[in-house]
Amino acid sequence: MQYILECLLQSTALAWPMASSRYNWGFLAEPEPALNNRRVTCPRGKGLGGSSSINGMVYVRGHPNDFDRWADELGATDWSFRHVLPYFRKAEHWQGGDDYPYRGTDGPLHVKFGDNAANTPLFDCFMKAGDEAGYGTTPDYNGQRQEGFSRMPMTVFHSGPMKGLRCSTASAYLHPALQKYGDRLTVKTSAMTKKILLEHQEKSHSQNSNTRESTPIAVGVEYNDNSGQVHQIRANKEVIIAAGSIQTPQLLQVSGIGDPNHLDSIGVPVTVANPNVGQNLQDHLELYFQQEVLPPISIAPVIGSYWKQLLLGLEWIFNRTGLGATNHFESAAFVRSSSTKTYPDVQFHFLPVGLSYDGQSLAQSKSGHSMQIHVGTCRSSSRGHVKAKSSSMEEPPEIKFNYMSKEEDWIDMRNAIGIAREVMRQPAMKGIAGEEILPGKDANLDDYIRDHVESAYHPCGTCKMGSDPTADGAVVDPSGKVFGVKSLRIVDTSIFPSITNGNLNAPAIMVAERISDLILNKCLPPVQFNENNRPWTPPTLKTNKEKSRAVEA
Repeated sequence: MQYILECLLQSTALAWPMASSRYNWGFLAEPEPALNNRRVTCPRGKGLGGSSSINGMVYVRGHPNDFDRWADELGATDWSFRHVLPYFRKAEHWQGGDDYPYRGTDGPLHVKFGDNAANTPLFDCFMKAGDEAGYGTTPDYNGQRQEGFSRMPMTVFHSGPMKGLRCSTASAYLHPALQKYGDRLTVKTSAMTKKILLEHQEKSHSQNSNTRESTPIAVGVEYNDNSGQVHQIRANKEVIIAAGSIQTPQLLQVSGIGDPNHLDSIGVPVTVANPNVGQNLQDHLELYFQQEVLPPISIAPVIGSYWKQLLLGLEWIFNRTGLGATNHFESAAFVRSSSTKTYPDVQFHFLPVGLSYDGQSLAQSKSGHSMQIHVGTCRSSSRGHVKAKSSSMEEPPEIKFNYMSKEEDWIDMRNAIGIAREVMRQPAMKGIAGEEILPGKDANLDDYIRDHVESAYHPCGTCKMGSDPTADGAVVDPSGKVFGVKSLRIVDTSIFPSITNGNLNAPAIMVAERISDLILNKCLPPVQFNENNRPWTPPTLKTNKEKSRAVEA
């Protein structure tokens, strides 16, 4: 309920852009032809901690194959799962104990399973039904095996004086750093970065050569404060950009780093030519699958009662327990939509009530109770772009995701809905699952997808990490350094070569942890797996199921 209450209390934050922005409107994606020219909102977190301060607090690392593909196929050398796992561990304070080599217990980011404060059997019924449908279970999808139905951990403080509070990157990292290093660390809010300050540094090709070339070097940034006054900050060593997958490429472009044709069209002189800046935009899409719940075991009555919401709010304020101390996404699943998939391409978030993200729309059912699966596909091959519309950061950029632009996207989403329906027909749901509310048993699935699919708020990839701009389409090297510029580094989800399986908060923090060590010229050694703890792989890829289903769909 903490997530739902914060959605209501911070609805402005959900609708508007990110922390470094002073825009008074939300960014909208360009109309998507495949979605009947629908405009899809593209919000970012406006506040310290960025989107981790308003997200669903879901903790998903991704699949090991995501990172192996980064390293083996996409040019991100030394970003395999063996290399990144130590940084997931380093960041994490896992309530479940030290499960070496997968979980960490000494990091700043608190992660815990839900406590089922709603006292509902729906979470367990959902997982049991998924197992009965043949997809298997896993005790911890962030552990050895991602695939299957599982409990779903969240980033909520589970101990200490902040127990029961959201564990954002601001509360886990920034505020402790300010307390410890307040004399060396300054945070400026209500500020808008205008551009990166670039100067040119002459260098010779060799000691005996008279040939010299000019290499740009980042020396600082220029920004406006809340009054509009312009300031400059000069860097002693490096400029590090962490403005997110939308504004990082825009900032590079207005600073003269990008595709020459695009920069020329917006009147920005070219400093570094790289047509890859702003390309490779990716996201996850999802839609609501809502089912009536026959017995009175959902939390719909709480959502529909201001009095009950007040009581749960008071319990949370005074005790930091109860329905206010959970995001209610306490069970989930990662499954393969068909036997053509080599690892999971569908993610389910389960919620013990049918409800819209903004908390304004409660699913209507005859019983008054409902449940919901957020059905999403993880590995679309569709790619979009971000392009500055002018030389000003004040003007929202063009954001075009090209959602559902591949036929495979439609096949995967239809299959995902089919799996959700299959789960609801299993014995564990007998006497619990009533009528299908959304999409509805007679719905045209393509029409439903077209009209209801929405962003999961996971944009990434617009300043891709790789080994070479030409060969890999890269903007930064494997240490986050921008190609063609000295002393400029990017540390955010824009450098993801490809999107990871699941929510992006955990891998974003991992990237920051690892590049922090790279900046300091040190790195944790990669994990050496053995036969007993290596990442799980399915015994066969001839089927996307682990066993025969209990009840035919």
